[in-house]
Parts: sequence; C-alpha cells; structure tokens
Amino acid sequence: MRSHTGRVGALAWNGHILSSGSRDAQIHNHDVRIPQHHVATLAHHEQEVCGLKWSPNGTQLASGGNDNIVCVWDNQHSSRWTPKHTFDHHTAAVKALAWCPWQTNLLATGGGTADRHLRFWNTSSGACVNSIDTKSQNQLTVWKYPSLARMAELKGHTSRVLHMGLSPDGQTVVSGAADETLRFWKIFAGDDSRRAATGPSHSGKGGLSSTSRGLGRSQHIR
Repeated sequence: MRSHTGRVGALAWNGHILSSGSRDAQIHNHDVRIPQHHVATLAHHEQEVCGLKWSPNGTQLASGGNDNIVCVWDNQHSSRWTPKHTFDHHTAAVKALAWCPWQTNLLATGGGTADRHLRFWNTSSGACVNSIDTKSQNQLTVWKYPSLARMAELKGHTSRVLHMGLSPDGQTVVSGAADETLRFWKIFAGDDSRRAATGPSHSGKGGLSSTSRGLGRSQHIR
C-alpha cells in the first residue's frame, strides 16, 4: 500500500482500518478491503509521526510525534480530519501511547530521554490528570495506578528501551532495546493477570510475580 512520501514508523489497527504514521508528518488511514485504500489523511504534526494507538472501542486515535506533540483524533467519516485535542506538555518525542482498557477516555503517554515523563490525559476534557518523572535509565518499571507507586524495576538492558508488548495471557512482557536484544519478563502472576487487564487499581493488590519482585531476571534473545 503506497501513499506516504517518507518512511513509515508507526502502525495501528482499528477493525479493517490500518492507520500509518510517517516521516512525512502525516497519518493515513487505509481501508484494507478496497483497492483505493487511502481513505483519510490526518495532518497536524510538524515532524515524524512515531507513535499511534487506537482506543479499545475504536472511537479515538492517539498520535505522538518527534515534534513532542500528542494529538487525539475522534473517529470521523471524512477524508481529512482535525484533532480533537493537541497536547504539548512533553519535551521530547512521544512514541509510547496506551489507552486504559477499563476506563474510557484515559490515555497514557511517555516522552523520550530528554523528557522521561509519563502523563495521563482525560481525552473528554483535555485535562492532564497526572504525571510523573520516571527517571528512566534503560530499565523497565512497573507502576501502580492511580497512586503511581513504583512496584518493580526490571534491569538487564544496557541501552534505552524502544518497544514493549504484553502477551495475550497478560503475564509476560517483551521489551526491545537499542542494545539489540529482546527480553521476556514474567511479570504478572496467573490469577492476577486477569485483574491486570481489567483494572488492578480496583483491588489494590499487586499482581507481580516473584521474578519481577526480585532481581528482574529475564530470558533474552540477540
């Protein structure tokens, strides 16, 4: 599927719509069911779009850019969109984006090495409801929400962590870093993984496994 004039560094699915973010500073929506797949252009960023994430209910798209900007877009049935909110609080590129799976309109964003902050947004009102300086130095950190208490630090990477993903069962996290390794961390214990997916803050109980509480041991692949 061709439409961008620069490299494509971010992708996000919403049903049959694939959103792509590019160095050309644009986001394109592609309907993968049809030959003329490029159905919408989202243009507001001034530099490369490096993060994209659709909300679980498919009603909002969050984007982050090398311009340090976060945009929130309402799902619109038109060829050209305008952002509902634009957040400029971060002081470095915003690649990390995550929607809360149990609280509608709650978005978490993470800034790069010159920023280090996690920020939490109410995308209905546009308010920043919480933030914290992670003081990250290549480790993974598990935080409890909404208290933002530091639950565990997982050390092993020797360079900054660029990608993370959660396993389907909610127990294992994989991280990819600039040290050219993938590391698999057994973080959440069996029964608690379901709470982690639906809202651990409601129970007030940590779902961390003994591995993540301890030395943060991991299996890694080069």
